[in-house]
Amino acid sequence: MMKDIYLDHAATTYTDRRVLKEMLPYFNEIYGNPSSLHETGRKAAKAVATARAQVAAAINAKPEEIYFTAGGTESDNWALRIALAGKDKKDCHIITSAIEHHAILHACQQLEKEGCAVTYLPVDEYGRVSVDSVSQALKPNTVLVSIMAANNEIGTLEPIREIGAILKDKPTLFHTDAVQAMGAVPVNVEDWGVDMLSMSAHKFYGPKGVGALYVRKGIKIVSFIHGGAQERRHRAGTENVPGIVGMGKAIELAQESLSEESARLTTLRDKLINGIIERIPEIRLDGHPTERLPNNVHFCFKYIEGEALLLSLDAEGIRASSGSACTSGALDPSHVLLALGLDHGTAHGSLRITLGHVTTEDDIDYVLDTLPGIVERLRMMSPLFNQQEGGKTLV
Repeated sequence: MMKDIYLDHAATTYTDRRVLKEMLPYFNEIYGNPSSLHETGRKAAKAVATARAQVAAAINAKPEEIYFTAGGTESDNWALRIALAGKDKKDCHIITSAIEHHAILHACQQLEKEGCAVTYLPVDEYGRVSVDSVSQALKPNTVLVSIMAANNEIGTLEPIREIGAILKDKPTLFHTDAVQAMGAVPVNVEDWGVDMLSMSAHKFYGPKGVGALYVRKGIKIVSFIHGGAQERRHRAGTENVPGIVGMGKAIELAQESLSEESARLTTLRDKLINGIIERIPEIRLDGHPTERLPNNVHFCFKYIEGEALLLSLDAEGIRASSGSACTSGALDPSHVLLALGLDHGTAHGSLRITLGHVTTEDDIDYVLDTLPGIVERLRMMSPLFNQQEGGKTLV
């Protein structure tokens, strides 16, 4: 029987059975509209309130600071809109990084077309933003700094707390895309000093199609969708009650096992990283060696195409990726890898392996037994590969 090992948890996770169990009654038993005044509606509204409190508790926020959305992309877009509320875009400046998720980058590019000035901060060879670069980029009209908490491709953790500290007494709002960080590392909006934070349930074993945006109390909120009184009149539309309930339960479960699971995954991650380095020459570990997500492993393999590598691994029952699932159909190399200074050829040979709850040490051993042979075979087929050049790890 062929192996079936899922190692693409950064793209999505399965919905935990305990989460699904919590959700099921809200499909066909407690199916009321939370806006209805009768008992069935009130039960649904109570479930939404409970989930809001669960999400708030997970990040040390207040329930009234949590707004449910359809996912991380919507939350990111909404955060940008809030920062620009009531302002002339032509008089506004935004700071972000060159390695943000496209939910931020593409939205910022659109804002530039509308007259807003945007600074895209470079990162170092590990994908880290310099705190000094943030400070130096600030202008009197900077309305927002948006820096992701953890990169979705290379797993690097950004210095969010330190950036929050330099913005503490400034009028500039601070937003972080914490979609990959939630459920993987401790997230504390007070400790981090952020004004807004995005998250998505399907990244921590909750359902797809539901997320949340934290907005610090006191910040003026512009409505994202008009047409109803939901989400305190800021996001119209009947609430996705089963999804919201699932998100609340998933984030609660993630907090309960965070420390133990993080330690377990870090051990497996490091075994996989060290094993690949020992077995395969001409490779580059991408991302920070220690300041990275506990489940993220990302390498570039010289002389081969990432797509061929993924298909070969898939044929052996190993499900991985080359980067963000949101851009998997793109032909261009990852903007994240190019921002690290990699050339196009090296960036095209990328592999992202992200571990999860179901990952075992046997899975890691199987990858280490399988991957070297695949890389060797693909390199032998490559006209770029010089067999006399092997034995060197790229740095």
